[in-house]
Amino acid sequence: MTWNSVLPVILLMPLVALLLFKAYHRLRLSLAKHPSLTGHSKMSKRLARLLPYYEISAADIFRIDRAPAAIAEQRRVGFFRLAEYFRSISPASIELAESLEDGVSDLEFTNTYRVPFQFARYVKSHLRLGAFVTESSGVMVKDIDDNWSYDLTGSYGVNVFGNDFYKSCIAAAVERVGNLGPVLGTYHPLVAENVEQLQQISGLDEVSFHMSGTEAVMQAVRLARYHTQRSKLVNFCGAYHGWWDGVQAGVGNPRKTHDVITLSEMSQGALDIIRSRRDIACVLINPLQAMNPNIAAPGDSTLVGSSRSTCYDRAAYSRWLSRLRKACDESGVVMIMDEVFVGFRIAPGGAQEYFGVKADMVTYGKTLGGGLPIGVVCGRQHLMKRFREHRPADICFARGTFNSHPYVMAAMNEFLRRIQTPEIRALYASCEDTWNSRCQLMNDRLAAAGLPVRLSNLGSIWTVLYTRPSRYNWMFQYYLRAQGLALSWIGTGRLIFSLNYTAADFDQVMERVVAAATQMEQDGWWWQGPHLTSSFIKRSLAGEFLQALVRSSPRGISG
Repeated sequence: MTWNSVLPVILLMPLVALLLFKAYHRLRLSLAKHPSLTGHSKMSKRLARLLPYYEISAADIFRIDRAPAAIAEQRRVGFFRLAEYFRSISPASIELAESLEDGVSDLEFTNTYRVPFQFARYVKSHLRLGAFVTESSGVMVKDIDDNWSYDLTGSYGVNVFGNDFYKSCIAAAVERVGNLGPVLGTYHPLVAENVEQLQQISGLDEVSFHMSGTEAVMQAVRLARYHTQRSKLVNFCGAYHGWWDGVQAGVGNPRKTHDVITLSEMSQGALDIIRSRRDIACVLINPLQAMNPNIAAPGDSTLVGSSRSTCYDRAAYSRWLSRLRKACDESGVVMIMDEVFVGFRIAPGGAQEYFGVKADMVTYGKTLGGGLPIGVVCGRQHLMKRFREHRPADICFARGTFNSHPYVMAAMNEFLRRIQTPEIRALYASCEDTWNSRCQLMNDRLAAAGLPVRLSNLGSIWTVLYTRPSRYNWMFQYYLRAQGLALSWIGTGRLIFSLNYTAADFDQVMERVVAAATQMEQDGWWWQGPHLTSSFIKRSLAGEFLQALVRSSPRGISG
């Protein structure tokens, strides 16, 4: 062997070593991700772009699961009975919604994605819903046709203590700062009291105000990157942290994100990645994921079978957060608790108190504004600073015209004062036992009636589960609405009770849920043939996708 023959090998060895090193770390990162598509944002976006649109043909809309003709007819009759019922009780609301849909993009989106896309056009053309309410009282809301419904929307998490509570906060706020009006740029003196209260609640040093939860998360992440001088953000599979593209790496964000690492929650692999890398600035935790780790937020638009599940274990999630806290400490990573949704709902001190862990930064929103828009960041003093004393041009800029609006600050002050009252403290003290027992009671009723519906909860946040394989579980939202239960546009994926529900109020809701499920069963939607298994549904969907892919202009498919 000559020197000339050995030299190329020697020169290549560092390159081979580098490639092996990168391959090792790439494999390690891949193993720390959740094996689902949700856990692999780049792959999910590619597949989303490839997924073709198709729709179930009108001839097969009621028998895509190969149900007998008699069952399909039962479903058709039930479907159009519902459609006629909604038209008869909500003509003004439906008419107004239809007139605005082309002019309000939010309304167009929610109406389009209320059910799985294969059924959406047919359902949307026949089964119309209103979207306008004018009044609330107790735990009920009234639409423009004077129909009263029990409110299970929770106003997307805002409504913790009941709409009357927030109406009172807003009215008192207007009275307290009415002499000032919307004067911006300076602070109303109430800000000082708000800051003091938030310091006590969060256990952190400093506070900054923003106008939404999304904005609060944006600022927390920006500050973490500024102070660590690292670029990467870690979030966990399925977690939602607002619509900002910097924390939404997967489907829904058209921009390519190279600074977000999505890991599998409650996994040792994720902890190993956080400990080993030196480019991670912060880890974002959404405590709501304790209800369904590594699963995206549930909604009826994605309810194509009966695989929706939860596995909430408070003790296990508390242990996970403790291990995560330790990993962040060891690697100098900022731990950010995103409590925009659960903050002030599950405990007076939020998820930090409930799960027994202290974060470096916490974001709040939703209910904290006393019914008005708000976002808040609380953090350790060194992390909240927006400039470097010895580098005057090196700043971390954040500002917003409405960040400390007097009316918002006053409504927040009312909220913070009132949650200290004995009445609210008593609600908190019994909250978990109350809502766990109510969930069990409703499940017992549904089981006794032989209905394929179950509920799972994290306190007053509930989700509907289905125990029988079906392509039509998304229809349940319409039966619930017909029983006078107001749902958010995502339907049965998330039912949010306010804590002012009395036993009598809850009994009414329980009766209506059971009645809705009973009627849906009678209308044939949960028909069970011997072939109708979860595997059959998955194979059917795969076949539909493949058929649609090979068609240049899909106009419908057969069952």
